Amino acid sequence: MRFLHTMLRVGNLEESLKFYCDLLGMKLLRQKDYPGGEFTLAFVGYGDESEKTVLELTYNWGTEKYDLGDAYGHIAIGVDDIYTTCEEIKKLGGKVVREPGPMKHGSTVIAFVEDPNGYKVELIQTKPQEEAVKQETEPQMVNQ
Repeated sequence: MRFLHTMLRVGNLEESLKFYCDLLGMKLLRQKDYPGGEFTLAFVGYGDESEKTVLELTYNWGTEKYDLGDAYGHIAIGVDDIYTTCEEIKKLGGKVVREPGPMKHGSTVIAFVEDPNGYKVELIQTKPQEEAVKQETEPQMVNQ
């Protein structure tokens, strides 16, 4: 068994696709309208669905807003350089609602961004900061 996808209901599919694809770097893997049910499904992610867990964005036609409730927490994405990632998200118009820094009562470096629907996305630093900075400053080898 493995996780296949997580589904989020969205009020504006185009805004949501822009956030997840343009700001967070996911790819639109597939999208389909279901006229009989008046909804559209769009699947986005960082790799093929046969190998990676993806995000299903469900747009119910005519529904522009949802009550997120108090049970939903967040989705989490690992990033190599959280500080640069947050700066890029802000430059592209994204909303960073918790600046990068150590989590409460721990040392893991995290940040939170908010999608157009109000869903929180946690960014988690996956490489030690020194390694991320070193990668940025070292010349990159190009394979020919």
